[in-house]
Amino acid sequence: MFKNIILPIVIILLLNSCSGAFKPKKVDSRDVPVNAQERARKNIEEGKGTSLGGLITGRGKTTYQFSTSNPMWRASLEILDFLPLTTVDYSGGMIITDWYTEDSSKDSIKISVRFLANEIKTENLKIIVHKKTCSIDNACKVNILKNSKINEELLTAILKKAAVLEKNSKSKN
Repeated sequence: MFKNIILPIVIILLLNSCSGAFKPKKVDSRDVPVNAQERARKNIEEGKGTSLGGLITGRGKTTYQFSTSNPMWRASLEILDFLPLTTVDYSGGMIITDWYTEDSSKDSIKISVRFLANEIKTENLKIIVHKKTCSIDNACKVNILKNSKINEELLTAILKKAAVLEKNSKSKN
């Protein structure tokens, strides 16, 4: 049995380990955290490891920020509440509205809001406004409105609302 089963398996494993298929890739040591828990958390975020019921994150002391405690997220939803939403993805940091048209207008708009960070700053929020103009024969043309008044007004309104929400939440605590 040893000659027929175990010996060929051992030989295959030894030959396969010499082929270079399992050589680890080179990693810059500046990109690897020194702390073991930070390294484990980074590996899990990159899909290279597993978490066993909070053992890696440290006895229930998580620092997740849920959407109800994120003032930028809440402010954006409150400002855009009159529009129909197609995509609302907190983990991806994105809100996309459906096309919105006034009653008799041939123009419609679609707004996407992307969150680059949770801090209340202008550079942490990217707003893209699409404008669709349709002619009588239903031929539609879509343009992205860059540096438009709508972008500026939305950005200002969301940041002001987020600042008020954050101030209110701090005063409650």
